Amino acid sequence: MKRMKGVKVPHMKSTGDSIPARMTDLDIAVYPMVQHIGTPCKPVCRPGDPVYVGTLLGQKNGGLSSPIYSGVSGTVNKIEDILLSDGRYAPAVYVLPDGKMTPDPTIAPPTVTDLQGFIHAVEDSGIVGLGGAGFPTGVKLHVGDSSRIQEIIINGAECEPYITSDTRTMLDRGQDMQEGIRLLQKYLGAKKIIIAVEKNKPTCIRAMRSIAGGDDTVSVKVLPSVYPQGAEKVLIYHTTGKVVPEGGLPIDVGVIVLNCTTLAEIARYIRTGMPLVEKCVTVDGSAVASPMNVIVPIGATLEAVFNFCGAFKAQPGKVLYGGPMMGVSVPELSMPVLKQTNALLALDAKDAAPVDAANCIRCGRCTNVCPVGLAPVSIAAAYGSGSMETLQKIHTNLCMECGCCSYVCPAKRPLVQQNKLAKAALAAWLKSNR
Repeated sequence: MKRMKGVKVPHMKSTGDSIPARMTDLDIAVYPMVQHIGTPCKPVCRPGDPVYVGTLLGQKNGGLSSPIYSGVSGTVNKIEDILLSDGRYAPAVYVLPDGKMTPDPTIAPPTVTDLQGFIHAVEDSGIVGLGGAGFPTGVKLHVGDSSRIQEIIINGAECEPYITSDTRTMLDRGQDMQEGIRLLQKYLGAKKIIIAVEKNKPTCIRAMRSIAGGDDTVSVKVLPSVYPQGAEKVLIYHTTGKVVPEGGLPIDVGVIVLNCTTLAEIARYIRTGMPLVEKCVTVDGSAVASPMNVIVPIGATLEAVFNFCGAFKAQPGKVLYGGPMMGVSVPELSMPVLKQTNALLALDAKDAAPVDAANCIRCGRCTNVCPVGLAPVSIAAAYGSGSMETLQKIHTNLCMECGCCSYVCPAKRPLVQQNKLAKAALAAWLKSNR
């Protein structure tokens, strides 16, 4: 089996041995009603309402949605629109914590007896793709006939620099992962489960092999440390040899991919009934005083999290949700930790300094490293000329926005940014021509 292309990036995973510290002392908790791919939730609370850890704040609003729960106990302060990191506005529930972290008294394990009950429970849990994607997990499990499932891949690749929150799941939450595997076997009838880990994580590999034990249906696949190894289509190819067709889904080739932390959270919810209310977050970067992993109540502001880690040793030039390759720049530190937040990076002025782009020299490096074989130069030319037909013909929508092209470009051109703009323009054109 040939290897999909990609790039070698510095690992910079200094927090891999950092046992997560728990953070509970918050002055405010903020819950945007968009913390997943899909339709925003509808607030179900009002200012003055008491809430507890696990209290429903936002209910599902359509098929592609996921409920949002409070990570703290306290009182609803206000509901107002908040500017998201992608430039959109969405309603957000602001909670004044009481410092007690009292669990909601109605919390109880769900009753699950069959596949549909299992899927409904996952939907009710508020769990989304916790590796950063944010796709509602309950929706992912709606595959119709479960006999279509040939392999379930547990994604422990964690290929971005800095991030080690999934590493801590594999090292600290082995029992939850093992319970999650048993649930997949029981309710989805999983015949083959593959735990995928990059070879630069030997302690995780040993831990996952211990979980697999003597179960012939569970195996550990050790993968090369090449970015973007953890991308869904790349991972599927490197573990099964299957290629997901353009516009298709993993289940079209008989595969479901679940992040390892997502799996652990499913098991915890089925066992306890406590929905997704906290995240293990890697806090790192050249501006951070004490890089570490932190278990953070969802809704905590970034400022509070960074202060918990000793604040800044240098003025941050840029703060990111996620890693340096696919992370999203944060406009201000009052933004909250979201469900899909797996890392917070604060980079000093030197590391965050913008670069001056030069003219393309037609070296072809961007095409040589693209995991799906795209030609970013051609995409840029078609986008610049407004040729939507060409963008469609050269399969622009296959771009996974991994940033490999920008990373290797000697002219420092903003290739991945152009690809994003091209994809958005193509999507709008296709919608208008339906």
